[in-house]
Order: sequence, then structure tokens, then C-alpha cells
Amino acid sequence: MTEIEKETKIGTPLTTTAVAITPPDTAITKTKMKTDTDTNAPATLAATAMGTAIVRRNAEEPTGLQRDSWMEAPSALDIDYVQRPKPKQSEPSTKRKLQVDYELKLHERELNRHLHDINEDEEPEPDGKDVGVPTKHDVDYTFGDAGSQWRMTKLKAVYRQAKETGARVEDVAIERFGDLRSFDDAREEEIELERRQTYGEDYVGKEKPSGELYRERKLDRGLKEKEERQTRKEDEDPSGFQLHSRQSVEFGPLITQQTKQLDSTDLNRLKAQVMKAKLRKTPNVAELEAEYNAAIASMANRKDPDLVVLGVMDNRLLAGGERREVKPVDTKRGNERGQVQENEDMTIEDMCERSNDLEYMDENAAKLAKRVQKSDINIKNTAINEFQKMNRILDSCPLCYHEDTETPPLAPVVSLATRVYLTLPTEPELCEGSACIVPIQHRSNLLECDDDEWEEIRNFMKSLTRMYHDQGRDVIFYENAAQPQRHRHAAMEVVPLPYALGETSPAFFKEAILAADEEWTQHKKLIDTLAQARAGMGKLAFRRTIAKEMPYFHVWFELDGGLGHIVEDTNRWPRGDLFAREVIGGMLDLEPDIIKRQGRWRKGTDGRVDGFKKRWRKFDWTRVLTEG
Repeated sequence: MTEIEKETKIGTPLTTTAVAITPPDTAITKTKMKTDTDTNAPATLAATAMGTAIVRRNAEEPTGLQRDSWMEAPSALDIDYVQRPKPKQSEPSTKRKLQVDYELKLHERELNRHLHDINEDEEPEPDGKDVGVPTKHDVDYTFGDAGSQWRMTKLKAVYRQAKETGARVEDVAIERFGDLRSFDDAREEEIELERRQTYGEDYVGKEKPSGELYRERKLDRGLKEKEERQTRKEDEDPSGFQLHSRQSVEFGPLITQQTKQLDSTDLNRLKAQVMKAKLRKTPNVAELEAEYNAAIASMANRKDPDLVVLGVMDNRLLAGGERREVKPVDTKRGNERGQVQENEDMTIEDMCERSNDLEYMDENAAKLAKRVQKSDINIKNTAINEFQKMNRILDSCPLCYHEDTETPPLAPVVSLATRVYLTLPTEPELCEGSACIVPIQHRSNLLECDDDEWEEIRNFMKSLTRMYHDQGRDVIFYENAAQPQRHRHAAMEVVPLPYALGETSPAFFKEAILAADEEWTQHKKLIDTLAQARAGMGKLAFRRTIAKEMPYFHVWFELDGGLGHIVEDTNRWPRGDLFAREVIGGMLDLEPDIIKRQGRWRKGTDGRVDGFKKRWRKFDWTRVLTEG
């Protein structure tokens, strides 16, 4: 192979490569170069150089192709960095610098703990950021750790020593704890441990003292000092105000005592204290009776008849608490009176939509405020009306002892205990010799009676059972509390029956209860309190099985229990005492006129009382109270 061929082979790849990236019009150059390769090697090299130049020139010329807009857009990764100057920190004031220089400096291991209290009493200037936030106080223990029992024992010792010696708790606390902050921390731990014991393991509370009790103590001390300074300033005032202030202080309690009004609840409590004092023959009987007579006289001589004093149990509507979102009643009367109703169907989205509609709120702000104000007035009027309605019921109740006028009940009193008395039912009686057990205090049902009242009720039940058994008859007791909204005086009716009917009476009442109410109910139709009593609940079966807030009917076949029923639809339930009279009248085959006629107690003597007292005297357990 000649040198020219070697050079040609060496230059050929360059030529081929150059031609591969050139436009189509350079194909002629490629042909010429291949033709001349065999004859002249230098010509080949020249052609190669010329092809390279042509490729470069064509690469620089525009091709006519355009990129898409998204390809020419700037990169999304480009980030502009902006450097902002740092705010200049304000230099502390001269007063703050002086305070830092001249304030009391204490070592953390200082033994004189009262110096720490002095240093902590110097409160810093309020800067508006930490208002209402307790001061931080770090301790080296947590609530409930190994030393908790020792701290609680120490706290109890403070209270015990203060009670025994009569000293102030704060003085004893400083003596034992060294300072009041540690004492308040122990109090805070005691509260937290009680909460953990109450709410169980799932309770999440504080682990360390927050200083809230100590902060409250400091606030109280500041208020007291302010009052003392004000009092000192008034005493030093030469304008003659000193005498006026002393007179107001001296005569203040007297005026308050004279203007204080007692409601019926307070009078009942006072009357109960008088009765207990008489039974126990305590030396302060005369004082209690004089106080009670004075209260009755002040209540009778009240000049303002429109003044209504609501007791604790009568003004629940005025107690406040959580108030749900309300909406106005859109009826004509509701718009005139501004009545509102609870809006339980409003969702969170509706609330947000209503709150975002600022234009609507601005246009109707005055109207809505007027309605809300009227709704508060309606709540007050409702509470007053309920109270007045209850007073009317008490005034017209034939079973109540009217203490203001000292009028006995219209029903004849056969036997009187301390909390309960025995009377006779209204005529006509279903069976001769019936009776009625009534609590002295007005109760809506017997479940509202306390333990003392129930003890006397059971004593009457036992004595009546012995009396009827001595006569050769069985007995049943029943209570009809199906209409609690009427606030009738609670009473237990006593009906004697022949032994044959007494054994079958549970079947009669069971069938009547199942047929009286609806087919589908939320509660059990029959509540077998007798079975519960035999299962171990004993005499508490009735009181623990039925809720006192529910309307119910209950009949006792034995001393401890019987059958109960929750009345869900009071409209379907027979009115008054008609249900029990129909069942017992059907058992005794009485006339419909006797069954449906429900009489009333009237003034005057009752001819049945003397005969009943003769039969009852042998079994009267209240003779122990009066004669013994």
C-alpha cells in the first residue's frame, strides 16, 4: 500500500463525518473528494478543509425552525433573593438599667427565704405581653412523685396546727415551709392530686406548680392594701365624711337584715328546725320560734305585692350557663314579642356563612339586639310565672299545712308524725277502711322524699298491714305520679282487699298496664321492683329503679316492691286517679258511678274519722312520739 493510500484512509473518516452533518447540497463535494482521492492526496485534504468550512457556515445560518413558547420561558428554578435589613433593637430604658443595677441580688442557695418573697413582691413593669399569665416558677419535683406524700403530710400538719393553736394559716405556713410560695405550691399539688383521683388515669393535668395560687394571693394582698389606704385617707379627711362612713358601717348590717326577704323554702327550713328543737327539747326553742314568727310577720306585712323573691331552685333559667345559638320566631306574634327558639339544626357551615355575611349583620344589628333583649325578658317572666304558679298550687293544696296562716290541711289528720301524716281518702271509697299516707312537705312524687320521710312512710305501711291482717284482709299501696307538670301533692293510697283478690292483684295490674300505654315505648313497660327487692336491693328497690323526674305509676304488693310503669304519653293515660280506680273497681265489681267519681276533701268534720281511729289506735306507732 502506497503512502498516498494511507493518507487517503486516514482522511476519509474526517471527510465522511463532516459530510454527515452538512445539508444535502454538499453531496457533490463528497463525490468529488472521493473521485480525486486516488490521484491527489493533497487535494483530498483541501476538500476536507473546505467541507468543514461549509458545515460551519451552514450552522451559523438560521434554519427557519421556531421553538415553542414554553421552551423559551424562563426556568422555574430561578429564585430571587431579597435581603431585608434587621430591625434595630431598642435600648433598655434608663429606669430599667437603674433597676437592674440597684435591685436586690440573691444567691439561689440563700437560706433566708423571706428575702425571696421581698424580691418577688417587686413586680416588673407591665409590657402588655404577659398580662394574666402566671409567673414561672421552676421546682425540682413533679406532682405525684416519691416526695408527694411527705409534702401532703406537711400541708395537713399546717392546717392541723393552725386549727389547734388558733393561729393564722399563713403564719404557720411560713414557719413550716419557709415562704408562702412553697405553701401555695403544695396547695396546688393537693388540688391536682384530688383531680387525678376523681377523673382517673385518663386525666391529663399539670406536672409542676404554675404559681396561680400564689399570684392570686398577691393580687388579694394588693387589693387589701388599696382598701386600707383608701380607708386611711377617708379617716384623715377633715370634711366630716368620717362620721358618715362610720354610721354607714354601723347601720349597714341592720338595714340589710331588715330588707332581706325570705322565700317559702327558707320558711320551711326554719319551721323544720323549730319542730326538731321542740322534739329534742333543746334550750334554743324560744329563739327559733321567735325568729320564725318574725319571718312570718315580715312576709305577711310586705308592702310590695308585686315583688317576687325567687329561691335557689326557682330561678334555674336565670342562672346563665351555656346558651346555644338562637334564631327568632318568624310568626307575627313572635316578631312583635321578640321571641326566639333554640336553633339545634344550625351546622358549623351555617354559622360561618352567617358570620361572614357582614352586610346582613350590619343591617339587622339593632333588630337582632332588640330580640335578644326581649328573649332575656321572656326568660325572667317565665321564671316568675312558674314561681307564682307554684305559689298558687301551694295555697290551694288540700294536703298542705299553710304556715303563714297556720291553717291545717283540709284532709282529716288521723295520725301525725314528724315528717309524714296519715289521712283518709276522698269519698266515695273503693273499699271501706282505706287510708292515705302523705308527707307534710309538698312533694311532686314520693321519690323526692328524703330518708327520714321514707322511714316514717314505711312505719305507716307496716302498721296498716298489721291492722288489715288483724281484720282478715290483704292490702295494696299505690302512687299515681303520671302528671308531674301539675305539681300535685304526693300521696300513697292504701286499699284493703280480700285475701283472694290480694293474691291475684299482680295479674290484674300487669294486664291493665300493658293495655293502657302505647305498644312501642322507649322504656320497659313493666318495672318489677318486687323482683329487684328480692334480688338484694331490699327496701331501696323502688327508689333506685325509677327516676324521680319521670312520670310514673307504681303499686306495692309487698312492703318492699311491686310493679312500676313509666308513662310516656300522658294524654293517653287516664286523668287523675282513674287508672287505679278502674283496675281495683273491676276487681271488686263496683258500679261505674263509684269508680269514675273522684271526690274532694272539704272543710268540716268527717264521720269516718272516729271509726277509723278506734281500729287504728292499737297499731298507731306515732303514740310513741306523743305519749312516750
